[in-house]
Amino acid sequence: MTFEERGNMNGKTLMLLPGTCCDWQVNFNSVINDLEERYHLICVNYDGFDGTDSVFPDMITETEKIERYIKEIFNGRLDGALGSSLGGSFVGQLIQRENVHIDHGIFGSSDLDQSGKLAARLQSMLVTPLLTGFTKSEKRKQRSRKKLQELFEMDEETSYKFVESFAKFSTESVKNEYYTDLITYLDEGIHVEGTTAHFIYANKMGEKYKKRYMKYFRDPDIREFDMQHEQWLFGGRKYAAPVLRAIDEFMEIV
Repeated sequence: MTFEERGNMNGKTLMLLPGTCCDWQVNFNSVINDLEERYHLICVNYDGFDGTDSVFPDMITETEKIERYIKEIFNGRLDGALGSSLGGSFVGQLIQRENVHIDHGIFGSSDLDQSGKLAARLQSMLVTPLLTGFTKSEKRKQRSRKKLQELFEMDEETSYKFVESFAKFSTESVKNEYYTDLITYLDEGIHVEGTTAHFIYANKMGEKYKKRYMKYFRDPDIREFDMQHEQWLFGGRKYAAPVLRAIDEFMEIV
């Protein structure tokens, strides 16, 4: 696991936690310049996705490593943590476990899906080959890039970087990440004094996700955006600009 600090070192601290099968360099590529102007960023790459020979073990082991870093470097406290998709599961765990304190937990279109071990194992058996298989040939890569461009309005360069990033990671790390995310539960009605849970709700994902946010957190701050899952990170300024403004509001710097 790697941690890279960058940006405005006098600004509020904001940890960036990437989503499934992503490193922060690809996941936050389109908005990193905006964020580092205002925030002291702590950019995280999980084991198995950090450019080393490591393998992603499970969500709790990785959460413990993140907690240790926050304790050792930031005395156990951050102004904010922004989790993209699966990264939101880490934000939820950091809040729920209360081993460190985060003033603002920001969930980026996270699905917060949970299931039993058998169902999770079956899902991971089905999904892992899809996540690792669409980069097996140049023809599949081209088809995948085209689909991403159509669905998320990605430009050609962004779709290329996104697809190529999937080819970097081992099947074992992808499987472990996907499987253990499903079986690592959040409690219902989470509430920690001094912490606000903020949600970037992509309404094209469906109403059930909004209901899920309200199920797991008491009085969440939910901001609704007319977009697909995490489209603000891949669909250009039309989607990124309003979400970036909302993040500034969440972090109370406006």
